[in-house]
Amino acid sequence: MQRRQQSDLAQAGTAPPVPRANILGVGISALTMQRALEVIDSWIAQRQRQYVCVATVHSVMEAQQDPEFRAILNRSGLTTPDGMPLVWLSRYLGFRWVERVYGPDLLLAVAEFGVPRGYRHFFYGGAPGVAERLAERLQFRFPGIVIVGTYSPPFRPLTPEEDAFVVELINRSQPDIIWVGLGCPKQERWMAAYRERLKAPVLIGVGAAFDFHAGFKRQAPRWMQRHGLEWLFRLMQEPGRLWRRYLVYNPWFVLLVALQLAGVRRYPALSLRDLPEQSDQL
Repeated sequence: MQRRQQSDLAQAGTAPPVPRANILGVGISALTMQRALEVIDSWIAQRQRQYVCVATVHSVMEAQQDPEFRAILNRSGLTTPDGMPLVWLSRYLGFRWVERVYGPDLLLAVAEFGVPRGYRHFFYGGAPGVAERLAERLQFRFPGIVIVGTYSPPFRPLTPEEDAFVVELINRSQPDIIWVGLGCPKQERWMAAYRERLKAPVLIGVGAAFDFHAGFKRQAPRWMQRHGLEWLFRLMQEPGRLWRRYLVYNPWFVLLVALQLAGVRRYPALSLRDLPEQSDQL
């Protein structure tokens, strides 16, 4: 299938910017899944270089301790509400149309949306064999999907030679979208660091979506996802790895949000895209 040369969105001009809800100084994109697809399509058609973060409570709490990471989230093309608490808070803050744009669902939605448009996909991340298995499953589920490559990096920093190889491998494959499955905050840092070196228009970090759709890990039932209980399901699946993320960060998040909503702790809107050395608070 030939790649579509220009989308309807591109013909109409650049998609307008997506507003953001200020949650503890992190700008969460106020959008729906359909709007996310439209924005990504516009970037691909116009060959804009952007990256997409899918944000959870964990992401927001990591940003409280690391101003550089907060800046990465706020400089993204989109930082979607992956977790239901961020959806509920966005709606409370006035963005009533917001829907959950969950990383695993975004991957499937973009894959399906991109088939008639000829999107070219590259999968970077996961343990050995995960990205390849994911590619096989997506090709079965979405006949006609164009997957131009996969790469599973080692669980250590790349050597200069490996680094140069990865950049050359990806650029030579000419993807439209690079899916990054390294987990938070590693994948967000990777996207920000490599954004200008990679020619693909869009990088999207989707974390555990690789393992979920490759069949290596189970997703929470939909009813748990809808009620914001996915964290409990994942904690039961991997208590040794995730206990700190959920049993420490979740209560801390609730406290900080309460302070923000009460006006005790303030995060000025102007700080959302500020450099990391600038203060978050009034």
